[in-house]
This record gives sequence, C-alpha cells and structure tokens, in this order.
Amino acid sequence: MSPRRHQERFPRLIRHLRHHGTALLPMPVGAGQVTLLPDGPHFFEALFNDLKNAQQLICLEYYRIRADVTGQRFADLLIEAAVRGVKVFLIYDAIGCHVTPDSYFQRLQTAGVSCLAFNPLSLSRIHWFDRRNHRKLALIDNRVAYLGGLNISDAYAGLTDEQLRFRDVGFSLGGAALAALQELFADTWQMERGERPALPLPALSSATPDDTEVTLINGGPHQRRSAIRTAFRVSMASSSDELLIANPYFIPGPRILRSLLRAAKRGVQVRLLLPARNDVPVVRVLSRSYYEVLLKAGIEIYELERQLLHAKLMLIDGEQTVIGSANLDQRSFHRNFEINVIVRSQPFGAQVRNLFEQDFTGSRRITLDGHSRRGVGVRLLELLLRPISWFL
Repeated sequence: MSPRRHQERFPRLIRHLRHHGTALLPMPVGAGQVTLLPDGPHFFEALFNDLKNAQQLICLEYYRIRADVTGQRFADLLIEAAVRGVKVFLIYDAIGCHVTPDSYFQRLQTAGVSCLAFNPLSLSRIHWFDRRNHRKLALIDNRVAYLGGLNISDAYAGLTDEQLRFRDVGFSLGGAALAALQELFADTWQMERGERPALPLPALSSATPDDTEVTLINGGPHQRRSAIRTAFRVSMASSSDELLIANPYFIPGPRILRSLLRAAKRGVQVRLLLPARNDVPVVRVLSRSYYEVLLKAGIEIYELERQLLHAKLMLIDGEQTVIGSANLDQRSFHRNFEINVIVRSQPFGAQVRNLFEQDFTGSRRITLDGHSRRGVGVRLLELLLRPISWFL
C-alpha cells in the first residue's frame, strides 16, 4: 500500500464510523493462532479430530446437518464423546434441517447429547417463522473453535461429484475469543429454550506473542441496525488498494452497492468471485441484475464454474479478512442469526489471497459486452424479481 493511500485510509474510516456508529463493532480480542482451512476435506479432518479428542465440553451450532456419510460420522463422534462423559450441546436450525429425519436427533438425544431445534414451526410464533440460525460454530474444551461457511454434509466435505460440491472455506481459532463465542452460544440457547445451558466457566486465556487480533461480528434480527452489513461496509470503506470478495448469494441492496462503487471510484481494484451455478436459481438471476452497473464502474466479476461457490470471504488490502457465515444479501443482514470474524493478519491474508487467485484462475471472467447480450426475457425476469429480493 502506498504511503499516501495509507494516510487517506484512516480519516475515511473514521468518517464512516461517525456516520454509522461504532456500537455495532465490538473491540478486537486475541484469538491465538488463527488457522485457515481452505476446503471441506481439510476442515472436516481437523474438526473431527478435535471432536474425537474432546474431554470436557462441546458446543455446536449449525444451520444444516444431513444424515449422510459425513452427518453420520459427526453423530457418531458426538455420541462417543457423550459416552465418555463430555458435555455435548447442539443447536440446529429446524428449517435448515427439515429433510433430516427426526430419528437422527433422537439418537443423539438418547445417547446424552443435549439437542435444541432452533425456531421449529409453531402457530404461536408464526411471526418468527422466517428467522433462521445460519451460524456454523463448533467450540471444543475452551481450547479451539471452528467457524466459516461449512454445514455438516457430504456436499461440503468433498464426498460428492465435483459439480455438486460446495466450494467453501473454514478456519479455527483460540485465545480470548473462545469465551466470547461460548457466551454467544449460551445466549442463543437461553433465547430459544428459556434457560441457560449448564456450561462450565471458560478459563482465562493469556495472550501469546503470536496472538492474532480478531473482531467477532454477531448479527441477527434482534438488532435495530445490521451489525453484519455495517461491518461489511466499514471494511469496504477501509480499502485503499485492493478489495477481493467471494460470496454465493449476492443480492447486495443499495447500501452495499454504493460501498462497492465508492471503492472503485477512489481507485481500489475490486474483484468479485460469484457462482456460475447456484442451488437457489432465482438468486443467480437477481445477482446478475447488478452486474451492469458494477462492470461499468470498472469492477471485475468472475464466476466459479467447477463447483458451487459457498465461501463467504472478503480480503481488504491483503491484510484484513472478513470470513464467516453471512452472505451479501438482505436475509443475512436482517433475518438470519450470523457470525462473521474480522481477522487482522498479513500472513493469514496472504493465504486467503492465494485461495482467491486459484479460484479466479479457474473461473470465467464476465465482460460488459458479453453481459449486455443477455436476452430480453432475462432482463424482464430480473425486473420482475427485484421486488422480492428482500425475502430471499
């Protein structure tokens, strides 16, 4: 980063924070060594190994759990842990797990795993039906936490055909961040069940020379202003040279769109990695309706074709990474419970940038000329779908 751009960056960030408020951006905490897990196989190998060796406590929060090979291995490890005396708590989203048999969770409950369905269908809570717990979180022995975008399923673990696999990224961390994550888990359990889980008090974690600073961004419909969207916008506003974004459900809305256009206008190289195929086809149509204005502003757009993109990543100037469960859409901003983490580390950022370059190389670049040749029918469909974008 040039000295002039670095000097301009801080005043611009302060102006942005004054305008949007700082209450939704908590103070950074130490996270020990933050380890990037670049794909499903690496993520599940590490997670399952730590579940196998857990001794005291496991807290889990997942949007989607499938009863496939990966899901059954996950259940077996939780049952083995409960049998050896580990306290195991699992929150799963009732809508995200709607195709998973009830017997899957009954087996866990019978073995001693405390299971809690988040927001099951209830006529007394019909106004709450659209709220979802989209977090992906595993806390083990107050020693390590796993986060990112990966659900529990073969499609995320790399056990399906290439075209059906989700391209996703996870990471692990430790340090003082663990206590904050455990408190968040306990709050969610209490909100849903009405009582706090009997969790042991987390031990105090002392900082080490390699302690990486992170900021935990907890978002949900209980907030008057979206912490997730604010964190995205503040991060975009802080960029001076380069802004790399990967996101599978790109329906940014006017505020995020303005942040992207402003970054491009002040000379930041903005590159977006988006999916060529989407498990929600309507989202793909809506995402592409934003392409023209972005391309005209000089923003580069690439579509990943070989797999279904599911990673949620943002890299700012190679040194600050936003990673977690939140998409760039109105659902993640306003109606989902999400958890994102801002990692301030140049070594970690270098690893993330390497992932981006690999995926850009294997993707198709979208040009303004090519995009402009889409048919009248597609353009009409984009216009018709725009009014429902808030609900997706």
